[in-house]
Amino acid sequence: MRKFNESFRGYNRTEVNSFVNEVITQVESMIQEIEKKDEEINRLYERIKTYEERETNLNRALVMAENTSEQIKRMARDESDMIVEEARKNANRIVNESLMRAERMEIETNILRKNVGLFKKRLRHIIESQLELVDDIEKVDF
Repeated sequence: MRKFNESFRGYNRTEVNSFVNEVITQVESMIQEIEKKDEEINRLYERIKTYEERETNLNRALVMAENTSEQIKRMARDESDMIVEEARKNANRIVNESLMRAERMEIETNILRKNVGLFKKRLRHIIESQLELVDDIEKVDF
């Protein structure tokens, strides 16, 4: 915890104001970091949506292949089964990676939010302590 030099009527105002400005800067930085992480999470969800659309398109291609002749059906079915299996593996891998990444970012975001909350409580406590000192000074009878 930061210590301030005492002056005639309590703590040195310049030091306290400087500390408050530092705190404000840090809080704003944390907020920006949270916003960036939220944007990254949204971007990842959009990527997941794109892969789901691609999977849907592949399934439509399979349905169209079944309408062709028996010989083409057999060849297309064998080929499409391999493509779909590989596409599903890739899509599942990508989706899982994206979900894990989004989950990690959400955890980090929650940690940052919790840290901001703790920081606010500490700052509030410091400010309330300072206000109590000011109130005590007003009670002193000169």
